[in-house]
Amino acid sequence: MVNQKTSLKRSISLSLITFYGLGNILGAGIYVLVGKVAAEAGYFAPLSFFIASIIAAISAFSYAELSSRYPVSAGEAVYVYEGFGVKQLSLLVGLLITFAGIVSSATIAHGFAGYMQVFFDLPRWLMITLMLLTLGGLASWGISQSVRVAALLTLAEVAGLLIIIFVGIDQLPQLGQLSVDQWMGNGNELDSSSTFQVGMLFGVFSGAFLAFYAYIGFEDMVNVAEEVKNPQRTMPIAILLCVIISALLYGLVSLVAVSVLTPVELSLSDAPLASVYTAATGRAPVIISVIGIFAVINGVLIQIIMASRMLYGMANRGWMPGWLETIHPITRIPLNSTLLIVALMIFFALMLPMVTLAELTSYLVLTVFALVNLALIKIKRREPKPEGVRVFSVWMPILGFVTTVLFLSIEVASHFI
Repeated sequence: MVNQKTSLKRSISLSLITFYGLGNILGAGIYVLVGKVAAEAGYFAPLSFFIASIIAAISAFSYAELSSRYPVSAGEAVYVYEGFGVKQLSLLVGLLITFAGIVSSATIAHGFAGYMQVFFDLPRWLMITLMLLTLGGLASWGISQSVRVAALLTLAEVAGLLIIIFVGIDQLPQLGQLSVDQWMGNGNELDSSSTFQVGMLFGVFSGAFLAFYAYIGFEDMVNVAEEVKNPQRTMPIAILLCVIISALLYGLVSLVAVSVLTPVELSLSDAPLASVYTAATGRAPVIISVIGIFAVINGVLIQIIMASRMLYGMANRGWMPGWLETIHPITRIPLNSTLLIVALMIFFALMLPMVTLAELTSYLVLTVFALVNLALIKIKRREPKPEGVRVFSVWMPILGFVTTVLFLSIEVASHFI
């Protein structure tokens, strides 16, 4: 029998929460979207990843401080409520971040099908559905078990990226030998009468907008803060570690990718890093395809955990229907919330294409970032230095708000150019 008074269990250490966040970041983007970023930015794809990393890193400081101030589930919704005191706005933010997690998983589920088709000629819808159902079962098993599985998969993800860097790094000098036409034209012929065309500039920012999706994940960490040991100290350290490590790996991998393959070749691949491996080594991409599958599985698993905790946290505060608050007394998992999240992930994965889902996720998360940064500005004015909390300069959330709004504005403007 289910007991609604059963509480979540604090069982996640610093190492586990760091692997949890890093696995979410790495699984959510580079294995799936590097080719799509190259389609927008051409050989400037590494610049797009760099811009996206700066946008993510600035807001990461705000999340680090807020997770120390309020180490609870439904993180962003709670932060906005503490900042503005408006229940409706907080509920909207909670729903936005939940929907972002659902759409994000639907996005990388397409990547799972792409890497699986290296081995099996099965319908994409069948592979996506079976994967999501299996991970929903694992997420319902228990948080410690789920996070440990995520940590192991994260090690595989990192190993895969290091392999790509190792096999392709000797081809980096080729970038310096490219002509202006190649740099400006995504590998195709192009009139390069101007050194840097406005269209290419917007291409870099459009690529950065897609690349930003690859950094999504650190903000999801705050939604399991209620299950983390010593969260006031642990959460800020883990968040900043995840952003730094992922930025370094993404920068190197994106440089190697456009050194080994042209942007056009990358954009045409459903398993882009597998294609890079084959081009660099001349061997079948078995190991990278397997790791790519693990990466996608990891990203989806972590999104299921995050989104279900967001629903649970909002229900626990009375903002959502009470049945979403239900905790199973044995597994200590918000079971109803988990089942609902998995069902919605399957629906969106089967209904929308990958790039559309990735762009929608970036819009949603950037909007939440702007609101969270504003909330922290207000909170810091009211309570600048609470005891036991790691506090950063007020200029960090101000800069976070400005950069996210500017980034969104440029992306919207690019559709009219």
